[in-house]
Amino acid sequence: MKTLGDLIRASQEGNVPPLIMGIVNVTPDSFSDGGAFYEAELACAHAMRLVKQGADLIDCGAESTRPGYSPVDVEEEWRRLAPVVTSLVARGICVSVDTMKAEIARRVLEAGAVMINDIWGLHRDGDMASVVAAHGAQLVVMHNREEIDPNLDMKADFRRFFDISLEKAHFAGIASGAIVLDPGIGFGKTPEQNLKALRHLAWLKQEYRLPILLGLSRKSLFGYFLGRPKDERLPATIAANLYGIREGASILRVHDVKAHEDAVLLDYMLRGVS
Repeated sequence: MKTLGDLIRASQEGNVPPLIMGIVNVTPDSFSDGGAFYEAELACAHAMRLVKQGADLIDCGAESTRPGYSPVDVEEEWRRLAPVVTSLVARGICVSVDTMKAEIARRVLEAGAVMINDIWGLHRDGDMASVVAAHGAQLVVMHNREEIDPNLDMKADFRRFFDISLEKAHFAGIASGAIVLDPGIGFGKTPEQNLKALRHLAWLKQEYRLPILLGLSRKSLFGYFLGRPKDERLPATIAANLYGIREGASILRVHDVKAHEDAVLLDYMLRGVS
């Protein structure tokens, strides 16, 4: 039976289409769909819909990471996540959990999740790397910054951030084959820097030889450059994600799974690799 790691490698090598990660926010305040799936039953039902629409894995988050978000403590985050993760795992769903807390990572991995999506790329919680290593889980290392610097050299900052992340991962014993990089579109960057980060995807893949996850869904840069509200950003999201695939992205983290499933499969066929 193929593992998530097997699927990610196959996608990275072009043997299967890029993977689609469906987003399930178990929060009252996430930027796009906060509150819509806050109750466990609603979150699980939504996750199952996304899987039926073509999601290869589900990314559950119980703490909003939108600008100006309100932090939650470990017990509240776990209260939100526990029934959703355990239910989806019991149904055979491949579950990733979006968290920056090592204790939450430990609990969800023990509950059967197979990937940790750390928006601080091992820079925030000193125990995160050892927890991921101990469970042999997949890890998404996302680039992030405390403050926006308009004069930032994106390539230099990617190197600074990811070199530290990968050193921590290596020291903890996380296998290189278990690591995915995320350029962190929308996190600690100006709108112009978000575009630069997108243009650097091919360089990022070449520099580190690791799979790339792209999280663009309904992001504010589409509002900034195109003037579109959240519910009118799907065409731009798909266009940017297809560009990302051509530049080397192996996983797309999206809200709108069905539309992306169609776009990704057709793009894959048109590129003559099906």
